[in-house]
Parts: sequence; structure tokens; C-alpha cells
Amino acid sequence: MGAEEKEMERLKMEKMSTTRPVNRREGPWGIPEGEDQKPRAHRCNDRVEDVIQAAFEGNPFKTVPGPFKLFWRCMRSKPGEEPTEPFTYLQLDPLKREEPMLESDT
Repeated sequence: MGAEEKEMERLKMEKMSTTRPVNRREGPWGIPEGEDQKPRAHRCNDRVEDVIQAAFEGNPFKTVPGPFKLFWRCMRSKPGEEPTEPFTYLQLDPLKREEPMLESDT
């Protein structure tokens, strides 16, 4: 894989990991009320993608356990407390926790 292909793959994965819009569909009960609420990708979606990518990288018995543990920790964590360890196979920057601003810091 050349440098140009790697850059294209990185840009593709970066584009996929942002809070991209999810298409709304009409369900059996019609379209949900409240147009201000837009569907978003799940907070652990990138961890699932890392597990899926790991399944296709060599021996899955060796490549999947690490990313799956991080995915499981993400699912069990509270929003905002997701693991910040880097992704194993996705070329994405690791998540960063935002430090709460204290009134004395301003």
C-alpha cells in the first residue's frame, strides 16, 4: 500500500469517525416528532469498527481480543468516560477527555 493510498484510507476513516448525520426513516408509527433531534452515530461506533477491522487482519484469535476489550469498556462506561487508549487498526486519533473549566481558571 503506497503513501497516497494510506492517506486516502486515513481521510476516509477520519471522515467516518466524525459525528456524521444518520438518515432518518419513517418507522411503523410515522416520523418521530421534533425535527431538532437528529440521529447520531453511537459513541462507541469507532470501537466497533476497530473490532471489525481486526477480524480481517491476520489471525482473528490474536487480533480481535485487544480491540474487543476496548469496545467492551466503552460500552460499559458512562458517556464522557469512554476509554482514551488509541485505536489498534483504525488510523484515528485517540479520544481526548475535555477538562472541565474551573471558575478560578478564567
